[in-house]
Amino acid sequence: MKLFTWMLGFSLLTASVAAEAQIVKIDGSSTVYPVTEAVAEEFQKAKRGKIKVTVGISGTGGGFKKFCRGEIDISDASRPILKQEMGVCKQAGIQYYELPVAYDALTVMVNPKNNWVTSMTVAELKKIWEPAAQGKIMNWNQVRSSWPNAPLKLYGAGADSGTFDYFTEAIVGKAKASRGDFTASEDDNVLVQGIANDRNALGFFGFAYYAENTDRLKAVAVDGGKGPVSPSAKAVEEGTYQPLSRPIFIYVNKKSADKAEVKEFVEFYLKNASKLVKQVKYVALPAKAYTLSLEHFQKGKLGTVFGGEAQVGVKIEDLLRREARL
Repeated sequence: MKLFTWMLGFSLLTASVAAEAQIVKIDGSSTVYPVTEAVAEEFQKAKRGKIKVTVGISGTGGGFKKFCRGEIDISDASRPILKQEMGVCKQAGIQYYELPVAYDALTVMVNPKNNWVTSMTVAELKKIWEPAAQGKIMNWNQVRSSWPNAPLKLYGAGADSGTFDYFTEAIVGKAKASRGDFTASEDDNVLVQGIANDRNALGFFGFAYYAENTDRLKAVAVDGGKGPVSPSAKAVEEGTYQPLSRPIFIYVNKKSADKAEVKEFVEFYLKNASKLVKQVKYVALPAKAYTLSLEHFQKGKLGTVFGGEAQVGVKIEDLLRREARL
């Protein structure tokens, strides 16, 4: 009887450990979240509940902190990994695959009741967002004299967000260089609410969140020097939406990828990304890019093609050339 009880207990413990092992843990960028969540839903349906995928939103920086501590299997990132993060991962013995999954048109938005803004130049956006603007550029007419003398209410990505890093690098000229007197959040849904409820609002975040709320938000065309261009899949594919189009990624822990459930999920992700990326309103990469990424993953090609530097204006063809050299 004692032996039977022990064997039963051991069997239950083994089953429990096995059940625990069938979890894929993901965290990071709220920009990448819609893509990863869509993939996770389809994957879990295909696996009929045998593998659970959890997807959190702590921002790109927050995701990398967890990733480099070995707390998650995959980090969603709306920018490439930076040198400091690479160093932390290296110290912890964490190697990784860098896999681009889509392109985003980082979108500048106003409230639909805003009837004075249709486009803005990069210089005007810099005038609003640079550190020197804090406490000084407070009204719309200070940006362009023809605009009303109304308060300028700003909403933007939080400091742990890759969107914040990319936007400040592209617009201000230095990552994380920004005024601090604005409503910030790593959760883009919070920003959607803020802009949708404030006639004087201006904010920025990933295109998918705008596309899901076109009745509540108005996109602003951005003039990067060659005339105003509105965010769209076509503009990103043609390379004309600059400097705010960017690749987005997943980073996979090499040790995690040795687990069958993580390997299976990543392969499913890359094989189904094109269809699901379009469903959530981002720009899919060319088929060749997903094939290359899958080859790199299956052949164990580790590391980043970005060298730990924040880079702006990388077009789809540039990304493909880098991937081909990995």
